[in-house]
Amino acid sequence: MKFIRLMIIICLFSTPFLLQQGVNASNQSVSKECENVDGLSVPSAEKQKIACLDDLSTEGLVLTGHTNPNDWAGLHAAGTANPIGIPGIQIDGYFPDTSTTNKNNNWNHDSQFVIRLPDNWNGKLIITGAPGNRAQYANDFIISDWVLSKGYAFASTDKGNTGLQFYKDGDEPGDAIAEWHERVRELTVAVKKTIKQYYGTPAKYIYMTGISNGGYLTRYAIENSPDLFDGGVDWEGTLFSEDHNLLQYLPTALTYFPEYKLGSEEAHKEIIQAGFEPGSEFLWDYHYSVYWDLTQRIYREELDPTYDGELEAGIPFCQQGTPNCDADYNYEERKEIVQEAIAKVALTGKIKKPMITLHGTLDTLLPIKTDSDVYTKMIKENGERNKKHRYYTIEDGTHTDSLYDQHPDKLRPILPCYRESIELMEQWVEGKEKPPENQFVEHPESGDVVNSCTVQ
Repeated sequence: MKFIRLMIIICLFSTPFLLQQGVNASNQSVSKECENVDGLSVPSAEKQKIACLDDLSTEGLVLTGHTNPNDWAGLHAAGTANPIGIPGIQIDGYFPDTSTTNKNNNWNHDSQFVIRLPDNWNGKLIITGAPGNRAQYANDFIISDWVLSKGYAFASTDKGNTGLQFYKDGDEPGDAIAEWHERVRELTVAVKKTIKQYYGTPAKYIYMTGISNGGYLTRYAIENSPDLFDGGVDWEGTLFSEDHNLLQYLPTALTYFPEYKLGSEEAHKEIIQAGFEPGSEFLWDYHYSVYWDLTQRIYREELDPTYDGELEAGIPFCQQGTPNCDADYNYEERKEIVQEAIAKVALTGKIKKPMITLHGTLDTLLPIKTDSDVYTKMIKENGERNKKHRYYTIEDGTHTDSLYDQHPDKLRPILPCYRESIELMEQWVEGKEKPPENQFVEHPESGDVVNSCTVQ
């Protein structure tokens, strides 16, 4: 049980409680001399601090206090090989905001960002946002290390609100999620100007990317901000639309899982019919305990707060028939009530720049049948836009690569396939080569699945 409780703390759809300790980079000393930083300023930022570092990788950042490992805990498989020794500058700061959920840097202030500018810059920029409700350092290990080693500048936002009670931000239902997109755009505009200040030339290409809610941000950005981004890589993005969203299938899982545990074949059938993949059953107990209940309650509270009356995010692990229980939530019956909030944050499939989507067949939080299969169909329904999209289905991939460590015989990490997709996107956008067509990426029978993947 202690392990389960720990994983509740570090799950994708929450912010680690340990985050309250924050990270205070200003108290650390570094030896690298700053160059070209006189007068460097992030436009519109209310606060910023610049550090000149010998190593921008997580290995170096942990030693100098310029990251928060609690932000990125639980997102990667043990044995993941990351580059080290990447000199450059890091800018931490925040934009004006009234919410105070993010405790990083001891600032107690949301809309925090981190910008990293490597000495060996390739002329390009990667923008990302935190998965789940984590904070700005959440992508440090799985994205920042690798793209910085390739010469990319990197920037990430906490999306403007964090934590299990992110839904308290904003005045109306849907406002907290809608703010995520505002913060992505705000950061991108600011970093473009910062790069020109620092390097003396603008970025040639800007890519949007992320995992889970960060993948959702990528989808939304490629649909709605073609003026800012040249392309994007979406790693299992969350799907919000009027007809397809997590409020539809999670109540079914919550209703029938207890009966399934008691051996009910009918309950098993109901969960499969809701969209969960046959063969993912070994992950259901974990996801019921860690993800399904929590995710349903906090996102339902954000989009449909009146469902449970005066309660806030419902009743944890309540059983069907309990008053105000999320296991009884019926999206179709609430559709008219929730449609305005959903409309604020909905995806349409109308992508305007190239995008690659990856999704694991055994994703048990955002099942592939209810998410990326549907989103890919939405893109196809928009005709010629389909030519701008590639969809790679990763056999035995699941939502969190760290689960591979518990089930190495049944799962494979998606991170190496994601890195491969970044390079494919780069070649596609920059006119070197079109990426392979949509495909099913098989789980290899041998080799280093933690660090290698081939999309052919």
